[in-house]
Amino acid sequence: MLENLIKLLSYYKSLGERTFEALSDDELHLIPDSGSNSIPMIVKHLSGNMLSRWTNFLTEDGEKDWRDREGEFESTIKTREKMLQKWEEGWKCFLEALNDLNEEDLNKTVFIRNEGHSVIDAIHRQLAHYSYHIGQMVYLAKMIKGENWVSLSIPKGGTDAFNQEKFSVEKTEKHFTDNL
Repeated sequence: MLENLIKLLSYYKSLGERTFEALSDDELHLIPDSGSNSIPMIVKHLSGNMLSRWTNFLTEDGEKDWRDREGEFESTIKTREKMLQKWEEGWKCFLEALNDLNEEDLNKTVFIRNEGHSVIDAIHRQLAHYSYHIGQMVYLAKMIKGENWVSLSIPKGGTDAFNQEKFSVEKTEKHFTDNL
């Protein structure tokens, strides 16, 4: 189960990275309206969440007193390099914590804001949270690029060709991300 979850989370990490690559520096920082966030703001939030949740994951509450969640939504990241640094810092903490777990850890209880979760529930909670925000980044990039957007999955109108390719080979048992 852990290996599968790590592959799935790594897939979402790659979607974020492919989104960054599709945008110019100016496009990265676009804020569509006053109630929205730029991609670097979302990255700062994800990184802050990852560092808070996954630092000393099994022994400390996941909401650290040093976290400034409100500050995560301020536009302070001014360069692609700084954004990528924050992105990698969060993911490194998260993936190292996951890689340090073993199957016996999955039923242990961890706390997030004093609410107990099994380790597996905490991982699923974060999988949903991170994929939600990465989806926001992808959608924002798609809006920015308009007709110049290159789909990160099966493009509109491409289902038949995609399925034809998939069904033209022998059945296999593997994780869907193994060939990405």
